[in-house]
Amino acid sequence: METAHLRRISDFEWRIEPHGKMRVPVVLYASESLIHEMDEKVYEQAVNVATLPGIQKASYAMPDAHWGYGFPIGGVAAFDPQEGGVVSAGGVGFDISCGVRTLLTGMRAAELEVIKEPLANALYRHVPAGVGSTGGIDLDERQLNQMLSGGAQWALEQGYGITADLDRIEERGRMEGALPDAVSAFAKKRQRREMGTLGSGNHYLEIQQVMEVYDETSARAFGIAKGDIVVSIHCGSRGLGHQIGTDFLREMVIEASRYGIDLPDRELACAPIESPLGEKYLGAMRAAINCALANRQVITHLVRRAFAEVAPAADVTVLYDVSHNTCKVEEHMVDGQRKRVFIHRKGATRAFGPNHPSVPEALRACGQPVLIGGTMGTASYILVGTAESESRAFSSSCHGAGRQMSRHQARKEWRGRQLIDDLASRGILIRSPSSRGVAEEAPGAYKDVTAVVDAAEKAGLSRRVARLEPLICIKG
Repeated sequence: METAHLRRISDFEWRIEPHGKMRVPVVLYASESLIHEMDEKVYEQAVNVATLPGIQKASYAMPDAHWGYGFPIGGVAAFDPQEGGVVSAGGVGFDISCGVRTLLTGMRAAELEVIKEPLANALYRHVPAGVGSTGGIDLDERQLNQMLSGGAQWALEQGYGITADLDRIEERGRMEGALPDAVSAFAKKRQRREMGTLGSGNHYLEIQQVMEVYDETSARAFGIAKGDIVVSIHCGSRGLGHQIGTDFLREMVIEASRYGIDLPDRELACAPIESPLGEKYLGAMRAAINCALANRQVITHLVRRAFAEVAPAADVTVLYDVSHNTCKVEEHMVDGQRKRVFIHRKGATRAFGPNHPSVPEALRACGQPVLIGGTMGTASYILVGTAESESRAFSSSCHGAGRQMSRHQARKEWRGRQLIDDLASRGILIRSPSSRGVAEEAPGAYKDVTAVVDAAEKAGLSRRVARLEPLICIKG
């Protein structure tokens, strides 16, 4: 993106002033180099979001922003239903409630080294991964509806996990307001045998080592120290979430004109929050959030099984689980008054600061963990929310490295088998059913996650706690 389009506010904040049909400005948080790495579509899409009815304060783009469907990935926007605010399926994304769950193991790096290969094999055997992957759970209609209403709490009732897990999951593992009846029969059919599976694309399960700690106080509260071994799970609502996005985008495009909404791009299809269609989508989306939370809960159970086989002394507990493709109702300060708004975060992580009531009590004094996925050959990060993030971007931060190359381009640039061998020579074991999928997710296809995290910290969106590096990666 050309900086000539932008007004520079600071080294890590840029603005596009309202023009044309924009109702609010665009605010981008990034270094100058990251701005240059963003494609022009980010500019166009962020501006389009700023034209939507009921939008509050600004259309925001995080440091890892890149082109998406309608909304940029890395986009944040809040809407007030009292001002005709809308909900957009494109503003949530197709992989509804895709997110990261990080698990503690109680293990140290030296302990892992002696069981590394058998653990990689056990995880790959227990956790299905890949396009169309299915697991050992087969849900009928009644069970599907119970799962869509109950989320991780449903999974716990089925024997997948322990009660303490719920304390470390956003919404305590269950999103209120889910409407399973708003989910199409085809979406449910797609999910019938996909519970407890990673799927494909950028989803993964990684065994990681804590390489560096930046904030000792928060690290102690989170239960991590340099040299610790943790597990990170990155996945979402699988085929069900994708089908909900497809179903409602189609319906919202048709209905937009009836609601008097002038769409600058049909991919921004939306409906008023307080409309039958808007309420139906919110109910279906919340059901998909529960699906994703249940899915990560079942995968946690499968991870524990793998560790029990290979490292029975490990104590696998949940550090935190947070989604980054959602629309949530939250209270925020807007123009000096507290408002109830609907926050779209698409490829953006909620980042509540210290003493927020939604943060688990044991972590509240520090703030919410913000879990940032990197690549299978670089690093991931654990951050913590800041008090100033509330006013900066409705308590939001980045979600990962952000793609800088399409999957098609990546396949032309790299060969999966060669990547697997190269990473093995560096001590990183990859297990995947698809060498093509590995090539698409080559580390070089992504931005520099450290630069992204640095920008998020210097923009005041979140603060670094620890850097993690991969040792084992299960890829779809």
